[in-house]
Amino acid sequence: MMPVLRSLLFVPGIRPTMIDRARNLMPDAIVLDLEDSVPVPEKEQARAIVRDALPTLVQPGRLTLVRINGFHTGLAELDLAAIVQPGLDGISLPKPTGAETILRADAILTLLERQQGMAVGTVRIIPWIETALSLVRAFEIASASPRVLGISFGAEDFTLDMGITRTLEGEEVAYAQAMLPIAARAANVQAIHGTYMAFQDQEGLVREAQQAKRLGYQGKFLIHPSQIDPVNQVFRPTEEEVAYARRVIEAFEAAAVQGHGAVSLEGHVVDVPVYDRARNLLAWAEALAERQA
Repeated sequence: MMPVLRSLLFVPGIRPTMIDRARNLMPDAIVLDLEDSVPVPEKEQARAIVRDALPTLVQPGRLTLVRINGFHTGLAELDLAAIVQPGLDGISLPKPTGAETILRADAILTLLERQQGMAVGTVRIIPWIETALSLVRAFEIASASPRVLGISFGAEDFTLDMGITRTLEGEEVAYAQAMLPIAARAANVQAIHGTYMAFQDQEGLVREAQQAKRLGYQGKFLIHPSQIDPVNQVFRPTEEEVAYARRVIEAFEAAAVQGHGAVSLEGHVVDVPVYDRARNLLAWAEALAERQA
């Protein structure tokens, strides 16, 4: 079972006070950021802060990730050398150009894990699909290494790369956002939605998260602690959904015993895909229950 990743909270790696406050928060993942939130002159200082903070952030049921700078910046190797240590669960990797970027990260991580006495493969990778090139290579990127846990869509950088205007409504990125969960599913990894920047707009956040869920995303990156609970609620099955899934499974299995491949339940046909979808929903609900136990 893949880790539960409904909510992934960015925390600027250059802000020790914000890292301190994040210790008691419970998103599914804390993501210390060395990229966009850290000015270039402060990158070295941020690495040191993140390196020292990582062991203090380990919490049962919560992953600890770091968004490094992309390889195109010349800073990725320095970031990785500073942060790979026990307690690091994964990296968020900006702007991969294809499978070769993932394999490059994989090779460096393997070397650093061995140096740190860690099991090879401990540190997972969540690449950002945020350019036209990475979108058309999304499946290639997602399937390049067993380390890839999921892929995420970065609308801000994508629209910059495309030379189009970013809007809150998001019509200009609708096609790209719909394509990413398909690539993720084909590679058997998670699809993680990007950030909602209007952090005081709770209704807009929930609306965007619900739309993302309908497209096949399993979670969402966040920029503010107030976004954790609303997003967690969106990306968890409701009690009604769980109860209905149990009825679907019970009805289908009872029909199967009698040699039937489909059955009617509450005015709807239940066949194999509907049955399998119900089983997947229950497995997801059970994974969330285990995380909260």
